Amino acid sequence: MPSFSLVTTWTPAKDGEPLGYGIELTNTGSEPVSGFQLGFSGPARIDPHATLENGKLLKRLSNHTLIAPPDGYVLEPGQTWTATARGLSYGLRHWSDGANSGYVVLADGTVVVTGTAPTKGKGHNAPLLKGAAKFPVPAKAAVPVSIIPWPKSVATTGARIAPPGFDLKPQGEAANRAAAAFAGLVDDLFPVEALVRPASEAGMPVSIVEKAGMGPEAYEVAFGENSATVSATTRQGMFYGLVTLGHILRGARQYPQTFLFPTDGTITDEPAFEFRGSHLDVARQFYTGAEVMRLIKLMSWNKMNKFHWHLTEDEAWRLEIDAYPQLTEIAAWRGHGKALPPLLGSGPQPTGGYYSKDVVRQIVALADSLGVAVIPEIDMPGHFYAALQALPELRDPAEKGEYQSVQGFPNNSLNPAHEPVYKFVETVVDEVLELFPANIFHLGADEVPLAAWSGSPLALDMIEKLAGPAMRAKHEKQFNQLGNHHGADEIEGSPTAVLQSEFIRRVHKYIASKGAITGGWEEAAHGDAVAKESSYVIGWRNVEINKALAARGFDIVVSPGQRYYLDMANGISWAEPGAGWAGWSGPQETYEFDAGEGWGPEELKHLKGVQSCIWSESMTDRAIFDRLVFPRLSAVAEAGWTPRERKSWNRFKDIVGLMPIMYGNWAAE
Repeated sequence: MPSFSLVTTWTPAKDGEPLGYGIELTNTGSEPVSGFQLGFSGPARIDPHATLENGKLLKRLSNHTLIAPPDGYVLEPGQTWTATARGLSYGLRHWSDGANSGYVVLADGTVVVTGTAPTKGKGHNAPLLKGAAKFPVPAKAAVPVSIIPWPKSVATTGARIAPPGFDLKPQGEAANRAAAAFAGLVDDLFPVEALVRPASEAGMPVSIVEKAGMGPEAYEVAFGENSATVSATTRQGMFYGLVTLGHILRGARQYPQTFLFPTDGTITDEPAFEFRGSHLDVARQFYTGAEVMRLIKLMSWNKMNKFHWHLTEDEAWRLEIDAYPQLTEIAAWRGHGKALPPLLGSGPQPTGGYYSKDVVRQIVALADSLGVAVIPEIDMPGHFYAALQALPELRDPAEKGEYQSVQGFPNNSLNPAHEPVYKFVETVVDEVLELFPANIFHLGADEVPLAAWSGSPLALDMIEKLAGPAMRAKHEKQFNQLGNHHGADEIEGSPTAVLQSEFIRRVHKYIASKGAITGGWEEAAHGDAVAKESSYVIGWRNVEINKALAARGFDIVVSPGQRYYLDMANGISWAEPGAGWAGWSGPQETYEFDAGEGWGPEELKHLKGVQSCIWSESMTDRAIFDRLVFPRLSAVAEAGWTPRERKSWNRFKDIVGLMPIMYGNWAAE
């Protein structure tokens, strides 16, 4: 059987020499090969107009590329064929950006998977970094008790040897549910630590009682010589009080010379913001139901309360919809010869998956027990390539030409002028809202290409009715435009922005008719397409946009790419994995970002909270996930909970090494 290895290299532009993306295929087998093709994928994207030296560019879709050597070329055993692409729509900034999967299609159609290696960057010799960076717990910490996020008030005294565990004594239904949720959580996260144990095993009694008049997530913990009492008005407050006790116990048990367990005093606490969320993109990379549930458990240990589940994208559709089985039969899978080719590190074999309704219900039930609301996102009208591959009837049948999204997907947006689109959307909204009792539907609304639908007669007629013949003529001029605008909203008043706003307005109205709240990315606010009293938007492009939207009266969740997008690399070094289009943000930069800095009182009234975003293009390796997400997830969690005047990076870094992570352990560097 033939065998191959694939290496990609990156040479930045210098002294007039154009940048170069090198593709090196070595024949590691014993026979010569000819007439073959090479497919590969990774975050880097070769532009449609790129040139390929010493090879032919056969196909490309976003980050998937299929190339061939010159005609008649024979790759002998032990030899390497090198081709160089010049002209990338996404250049390389870090070692994880290059090809991380590859395969060779032989002349007879046989497909052979190649080995791959981390992309080599010229002049970068640092060791490649993977796994969560180590945050050692010091011998003397900035505070005597270990709690993340830090509470509103800590007034504790005394110290004792840490108890072996807690003997929970709930009083009432809410307390019983909180105790059960806490016991299940610590058993899952720390299975060998036995944080909950009966009195017969020396468990310290912890009473859990109701106390009227406290906020919906507030709690108090009162310490005694050999007991503690958690008081709250709600189940959620009781649960958070127990989580705080769990943090204190773990620190005092594992690092008794650094942290203590109190014998007197009180912790009084409540969150600074009502919305403390994390997003997870499961379309670019698929995460099993068990992985999703583990992330939700980690969020609850960080006192985060909103899980934004990004279920659809150009690259895949991940949610079972009864009315449209094609979505999961076709659009949930990628592979050589399929409607969706290998993308972002998936190989030629069928790769992917989706969440059945039964699995969704299990995840939602777990999240509810932990006080986490699950917010589904079906991103529309853009980022819809995968679904349109499964349901081509949703396109205007008379549409011609091609437009490209910034990620390199052609004709990837639902057409606002094609009436069957709305029947589809309304059916999906109905099925989704039935699954998610939080009663929030996030419709995306981001990054519709500037030239979208410029070849659609239906869309051109619609824009003329909405904005007149001059606007129609302007849109027709954008026909076949392949520009790299992030979205139509970048040019206010563009024809596509007008069409998108009309689409969002109609879908939002339908969501509201179901009694649900509409969530959207910041673009949903353009043209006031969503009603302010029944929506919220997430500001992602920069900090100025967050403040401006709040000033216009929109409820805003702050998630700027420069600080809260956890796919961005931790540093500028080539050795760090991750994306770089928004820059970089190390743990300290993420922690110290102030979402409401410089906002006036009226603007602050609309600041609902903060959210980290885990985009998955770079998450081709679970060790990379750990590197990018931790401890920055905890940094965002503390920003959502702890008042700005009580935040301290020195305190946070002393404690955060105690926090659990997704896959591995904290790694030494």
